[in-house]
Amino acid sequence: MEILDLYDENRIKTGKTYVRGEKMPENTFRLIVHLLIFDDCGNLLIQKRQKTKSMANLWDITCGGAASTGETSKEAIARELREELGIKLDFTNIRPIITANFKYGFDDFYLVRKNINIDEVKLQEEEVAACKWASFDEVIDLMERERFVRYKKNFIKLLFDLNSDMRVVEI
Repeated sequence: MEILDLYDENRIKTGKTYVRGEKMPENTFRLIVHLLIFDDCGNLLIQKRQKTKSMANLWDITCGGAASTGETSKEAIARELREELGIKLDFTNIRPIITANFKYGFDDFYLVRKNINIDEVKLQEEEVAACKWASFDEVIDLMERERFVRYKKNFIKLLFDLNSDMRVVEI
């Protein structure tokens, strides 16, 4: 059972919690985190979701999940990465590259450049079936064949673009 903090529309904790999967109280929000790890060649580390999970057997970005009660965004993404792929990273000086607001909350997207040896990844068998490096074209191909989580293609393009240049405004 996952217990999550509830936030108001300004991302301030309300002091209340709820059990994930239950109906959220009106006018409350939750915190979700995602991570994209890119290698020096611009490939994205992607994972395949287990057949027992929601969005079963689909490929997804590196990792993600909900922030548990008492966790900051950085603590949540570090935990998700350790749990899902067995990788330990220090997020002390890393901020989300972008935050997407959605109907039920806030979704922080972190971007890290690191060459990870796939052979050293320790998959969390309950959640992750496989992982691999994929280029932008490979991710788009998976999306077009409905084998990737249904992100908007332009959003995925933006994330790949931000990997090569983290400026949002052209100067």
